[in-house]
Amino acid sequence: MDRVVELLPFQYRRVLTNNTTPDEPEDDGEETHEYDAHNVLLLNITLILCVFIAYLIKRNRFYAIPESAAAMLTGIVIGGLVRLASPEQDKLPFLYFNAEVFFFLLLPPIIFEAGYTLRRKSFFANITPIVAYAFVGTLVSTFVVGGLVFSLAKMGLTSSVDKTNPMESLLFGALISAVDPVATLSIMGSPELQCDQLLYSLVFGESVLNDAVAIVLFKTFRKYYAPEDPDLEGSDIPAALFSFVAVSLGSIIVGLLIGLLTSFLYKHTRLYEYPRFETAILFLFCYLCYSLAESMELSGIMALFFNGILLSHYNSYNLSEISYITAEQIFATLAVVAETLVFLYMGLSVFNGAFDQWSPLMSIMIMVFCVLARASHIFPLTWVVNRCRSPGNKIPMKMQYVLWFVGLRGAIAFALAENMPGPNKQSYVANTLCICIFTTVVCGGFTEKLLAKFGMKQPDGAAAVELAHSTDPYENLFPSNMRNRSTSAGRLAIGIHGFWKSADNLYFKPLFGGSEGARRRGQGAHGAHEHDSYETTQINFDDDDDENDENDVDTEMQRFIDSVGNNEAGEISSRSRGASGASADDDDIGEVQGGHYVAPDP
Repeated sequence: MDRVVELLPFQYRRVLTNNTTPDEPEDDGEETHEYDAHNVLLLNITLILCVFIAYLIKRNRFYAIPESAAAMLTGIVIGGLVRLASPEQDKLPFLYFNAEVFFFLLLPPIIFEAGYTLRRKSFFANITPIVAYAFVGTLVSTFVVGGLVFSLAKMGLTSSVDKTNPMESLLFGALISAVDPVATLSIMGSPELQCDQLLYSLVFGESVLNDAVAIVLFKTFRKYYAPEDPDLEGSDIPAALFSFVAVSLGSIIVGLLIGLLTSFLYKHTRLYEYPRFETAILFLFCYLCYSLAESMELSGIMALFFNGILLSHYNSYNLSEISYITAEQIFATLAVVAETLVFLYMGLSVFNGAFDQWSPLMSIMIMVFCVLARASHIFPLTWVVNRCRSPGNKIPMKMQYVLWFVGLRGAIAFALAENMPGPNKQSYVANTLCICIFTTVVCGGFTEKLLAKFGMKQPDGAAAVELAHSTDPYENLFPSNMRNRSTSAGRLAIGIHGFWKSADNLYFKPLFGGSEGARRRGQGAHGAHEHDSYETTQINFDDDDDENDENDVDTEMQRFIDSVGNNEAGEISSRSRGASGASADDDDIGEVQGGHYVAPDP
């Protein structure tokens, strides 16, 4: 009941907690409304300030302070000023970070946007190291950090950790293993830096899956955490690991099934004639996937990420052109606002009592443990992965050092700390917030210098090189020696690859979207139903037939230019170049110059 009350507006919370009664004068309600309006006004002004600061950082290429760090520092300054003006704790409700609001309102658009705009070829070309870092690496990090923290308690070096229950330390190890390199990726993604594409894909892929894995681990260990019964049975940890695997697989299945259902609905209805409904239903299905997985005690973040990947593969072909662009922009905008709000609240939390039980020595020790834990899985796992990669496609040692450095902690870790059970919660929250601030501001600020020092910037003109030197999203799923047709393993790998492509083209795409032939995106819809003054031109892309894409684009794009003129053509050409990577799948297909479509150089 208390959690429900916390989610209600301030004036209703007062009634339910008996701070006021319905018999009080109406003027008190007016005062409450005015007070809440001032809180919302201050929050909006702060958000606008953070977004504008992010624009200035991007515009002036100031990499010493990432956008996320700027939002966090802004929150610290604003929170300090507000605390000086109003020192009473209960008078500043907007300073408090609500973990449930984060997980159910702010996190879904961030995760869905990450999956929906994912560069699938880059992701699947490096799926082996990504999965190794995200799943195996997170498990290793959890037990290393949790074991070392529990050792501190056993040796009597800290009183803020339960020395009789190792599950509490494992809970903390799981939450602090959630890598959230938003600050690093915001710098790596800057086109002018020309960051190595392999490095960017590894960091991005690991961070998204790692967050999901950390949440699943945290929830799994929490089921086995009992402060009143600290003695663990010998089967508890193996049972927890089995539950973790089951929850992960179940979450992926739920996400894929909801994605197939959504694609089937769009494919076999005429929603494209009503772009407003089309976009609204896509938005609601996003939250449906997340809430369904959470209600089944699975991982909403993992389900939603794979749901976004599947929708970008099938359903993007079923959308009208206007809905396709609108959906991308809506989710991108929501993701920006949500990320800014999260880092802002992390800064505001500094002055809401989060550091009442903070131990600087404990934070330093945990930071050292996190560094050791990341090194304990990055280097060994990379050595194993490199054994399965071709000589020209191995992960070099310099890149491994960068991967070791960019394991920042952020919003996921802090939100999980807010849900930490047990009597030592405030100590864990304080230490987690301290580590998040340090890694985001300090480590994030040194990212650009680190990239330059280790040579992780591509030479001029190399930014368009396809990640991992491959145009086949499934090529690197198998080692190079297995792709040799002269070996039985090679024939098996090629056979699996060919079987999937054939099944996808013959059965799945015609049923769920993306099949060859005329696509229905917006055909005759706009003039009849939305009163738009133009007709949408459709361009067919076949993800697995890159040789025909260029000819299709040349023909369709030139016809489109002739029909609607340069402004609209420039907009659609920008989308076609795969800015989001959802439909065109990152193929560089050319640009519009002087009113004519210019194909890329071969």
